[in-house]
Amino acid sequence: MTESANGGVIDLHGEWHLACVDGAHEAAITLPGDVHSALHAAGLIPDPYFGRNEEVVQWVAERDWSIERSVVIPDISGSWYLDIDYLDTVAVVFVNDIPVLSADNCFRRYRPDVSHALQPGENTIRILFHSSITAGAERQARQPFYIPYSTANSPIPNGNMLRKPQCHFGWDWNIAIAPLGIYGTLSLKKLDPARIEHVETEQVHHADGRVELKVTATIHSVEPAVVPVHFDLDGERVRLDVGISAGETKVVHVFEIESPRLWWPAGSGEQALYTLTVDLPTETVTRQIGLRTVELITDPDEAGSRFALKVNGREIFCRGANWIPADALFSRSSQEKTTDLLNSAVAAHMNMIRIWGGGFYEADWFYDLCDRLGLMVWQDFMFACNLYPCTEDFLDNVAHEVEYQVKRLSSHASIVIWCGDNELVGALTWFPESRDNRDRYLVAYDRLNRTIEQGVKKSFPQGIWWPSSPASGYLDYADAWHADGSGDMHYWSVWHENKSFDNYRTVKPRFCSEFGFQSYTSLPVIESFADKADMNIASPVIELHQKNAGGNERIAGTMFRYFRFPKDFANFVYLSQIQQGLAIKTAVEYWRSLKPHCMGTVYWQLNDTWPVASWSSLDYGGSWKAMHYMVRRFFQPVAVAAIPSEDGSSIVLSMVNDTLDTVTIDANLFVLTLSGERIPLKSVQGDCGPDAADVLVTLDASEIPADGLLAWSFTVSNGMTGEGHFINGTYKALDLEPSRLDISVSPTGDGAFEVTVTSQGLALFVMLESATPGRYSDNAFDLSAGESRRITFKPEAVLPAGNVPDFRIYDLYTCQSVD
Repeated sequence: MTESANGGVIDLHGEWHLACVDGAHEAAITLPGDVHSALHAAGLIPDPYFGRNEEVVQWVAERDWSIERSVVIPDISGSWYLDIDYLDTVAVVFVNDIPVLSADNCFRRYRPDVSHALQPGENTIRILFHSSITAGAERQARQPFYIPYSTANSPIPNGNMLRKPQCHFGWDWNIAIAPLGIYGTLSLKKLDPARIEHVETEQVHHADGRVELKVTATIHSVEPAVVPVHFDLDGERVRLDVGISAGETKVVHVFEIESPRLWWPAGSGEQALYTLTVDLPTETVTRQIGLRTVELITDPDEAGSRFALKVNGREIFCRGANWIPADALFSRSSQEKTTDLLNSAVAAHMNMIRIWGGGFYEADWFYDLCDRLGLMVWQDFMFACNLYPCTEDFLDNVAHEVEYQVKRLSSHASIVIWCGDNELVGALTWFPESRDNRDRYLVAYDRLNRTIEQGVKKSFPQGIWWPSSPASGYLDYADAWHADGSGDMHYWSVWHENKSFDNYRTVKPRFCSEFGFQSYTSLPVIESFADKADMNIASPVIELHQKNAGGNERIAGTMFRYFRFPKDFANFVYLSQIQQGLAIKTAVEYWRSLKPHCMGTVYWQLNDTWPVASWSSLDYGGSWKAMHYMVRRFFQPVAVAAIPSEDGSSIVLSMVNDTLDTVTIDANLFVLTLSGERIPLKSVQGDCGPDAADVLVTLDASEIPADGLLAWSFTVSNGMTGEGHFINGTYKALDLEPSRLDISVSPTGDGAFEVTVTSQGLALFVMLESATPGRYSDNAFDLSAGESRRITFKPEAVLPAGNVPDFRIYDLYTCQSVD
């Protein structure tokens, strides 16, 4: 494809020619994009996500690939450079067969000068991608000692040698195909006479409320010049005529904001944002600025030390989930799909996401969206679950990565904490090499961690630095998977160690940044990758779409513990999702009741990268699993939960209030019989202070009959409402009676449908499902005998007139009943 220059910027996105270096395969590729998607579009490989195709596309990552296109530049006078980011990963760029860039870090921006390689008229640009598998092996061989990687997560070896998303080599929820491509900027630009290298901001908040916003623009030029630089903050525009020298020149302007509108996390106030622009005659950089202060409170106390984030002087309880890349293949992701995922997080009352360290530093628009939504971001650096080199060249590469990413991202109000890595301290205990020589590998880790820390502190001194997740504190290398007194905790004993759900109530985290329980992805998603003959938990296709060793057995084994076994595959999938939601609900409700001892619950994980059994609450494609509807209830800012005593003799109804105002809660408690009858127990009222947890009422367990459930509904003085039930024992012990559910469907006239669900008996965990993608106003709810509920279903796409979706309805009785 050929394109002529338009002014001083040539956008190189669009169609390129892709070829395997051995000459065996060629196709068109659209950039930004990935090689696997291009090969699939050309019919050269099957859909990697379908069936067992993952196994037959492994050869793609083993080959070297090149992409090529031509561009016409009539006038090559002046200084020209390539602007590239998200280049994945080990690649050499040629202009007219002259190498202009040798790249090996997907997380850096490259701006090589190409003036010497251009010619008037047509120019050929070629990018040669070296196989990540080959490159990883070559680099491992050059290490002074072996650097282990997590074979349990990564069937493709040596990903820890490369600065590339670590989950690309496989993970216990990801397909292992080591994709490659270009996912960001790709353009040819003329330096005329200068460019903006970075725009950074620093906020100074004064006691009288004033805020000074210091803006630093770094200008790059090849030769000295005088350039006009404009700074604009919400219409307050300033022009500076600046003399710049060759290389980098920093230009500073300070805006005084007398009556600032502050940025708050979702649910705590307004997401006020200011538009900042810095421009040269040939370039404009725009930043979205939220004015706020953030502190991390780690004061010592009786239990150890606190871990609480304070925004604008107010401690915020963090309700959230972990974020992984939106798709395993870049070309299948989109801004629209990612926006939907983050909107679903906010719709479930989240105010935080943790960008986990095995994926990407996300694109600028992603953080802009978090700013607008009020989603605080816990930002990991991209190191996860492996050990890493500490050679000079590797650390130098990391230092450049950290400087670029921190300068790029530090102005975002949403980013509240910068964390060195995910689970690297724990990884020291995972490998025989590091267990046998802990000192060597601990020193190597410390060199890497110090490189990242120093990079953050140099580029953004105001940033909150946390060394690792989990970590008990600065320079504390203890077991933060089991020690709950200080720092942030990853609590995996329930899933990985097969402990009961009650086990969540044996720990009291200060901040739990990872905990999770798996379920199967929803049946309509399974039908997108599996044939009817594969609809069996033990089929090879279903097993390939389960990446955690023993995961299917854990799901089934836990069901035996709590439930009667479901009658068929569809109900097995349904019950796995109910079970998942109950696990996370048990943890969150107890940990929220400990507030302010615990100040954060960030579960693993929000989303999926492909259709797979996993810990996510959102299906691949963005539909809500049962758990996400439950999350919306147990993350509600004002909530009521039943917490049994350790010996089971009493049940506390806990109330938690994450709002700034005292609230009054009125609750009606009743017993639900197995026939679905509601027997009133008592009505209670309680006041819960601002930002507090308290006891609404304590019940003696004997008040709940053995063949009944405790249930409640509540209303809050601020308008919030809720309901719930508690069983003192296991669901399998209940001799449930027929629920006799009935549904009727009618269009609402705006493209949505009203589904009325009526029960003649006790219906627990009622779940509507349709092959038509869409969102339900509620799901996974309970009905008593004679009760009806109206649910609105909004299809993803408007259906043709007269078309009504088919709905399948699940509940606990019919899930396990064979009559």
